[in-house]
Amino acid sequence: MTDRTVAWHEVECGSYAADLPLWEELAVAGGGPILELGCGTGRVALHLARRGHDVLGLDTDPALVAALNSRAREAGLPGRALAADATSFELEERFPLVIAPMQLVQLLRGARARRAMLARVAAHLEPGGILAATVVAPGQLPESGTAAAGNGPAPLPDVRELDGWLFSSLPLAVRRDGERLSIERLRQAVSPAGELSEEVDITELAPLSPAQLEAEARDTGLSPADSRDVPATDWHVGSTVCLLRCRDE
Repeated sequence: MTDRTVAWHEVECGSYAADLPLWEELAVAGGGPILELGCGTGRVALHLARRGHDVLGLDTDPALVAALNSRAREAGLPGRALAADATSFELEERFPLVIAPMQLVQLLRGARARRAMLARVAAHLEPGGILAATVVAPGQLPESGTAAAGNGPAPLPDVRELDGWLFSSLPLAVRRDGERLSIERLRQAVSPAGELSEEVDITELAPLSPAQLEAEARDTGLSPADSRDVPATDWHVGSTVCLLRCRDE
């Protein structure tokens, strides 16, 4: 059976595509190898590799890294991944483009961890290179409470069948607790024999505005260059991608 970590990553992240055109645009403009932080099973890295870009992904979870590497090998793609922490990684190469899709920067534990990540990125960017990091600001999330905020329709579960198992993830609520945001999902798994198991998964995000990330980046040798919006979809909130430039040496 597919590893559960891999399965849930695929169910909850694998089908999201609203940000892919922007990563493609930035990859072409960068004109060189790409480093992706929080690569998971390769939603972005393998998408870019299919378009001929050389991508190295980093993720702390060995199962996700193994899944990306296996898929890249099977497809003969120029993508690969390493198990490493975004706040402490050390590589021997520099990149014209580093990307941190979805909410990687908000999964880090506070400003100190973000600054550590920004410093490691600055050390691995070519002069003039770009870090593109996605932020979902509190104002872009629905009001605290049920996921079906306002008068809109209730969200549908993300569903995927893997190795005969049926995995379903239903957004339940977005909650604010002090300085953290929590996204709750009901995860259900049905075995090939029809046995059901379920659990509530809670993902915590640190509230972070683009202006706050830009201010933290200035302390690490990165300067705000631009920002781009990723539109909301029927079941996903919109986000802002902050473009931060490495100062010329």
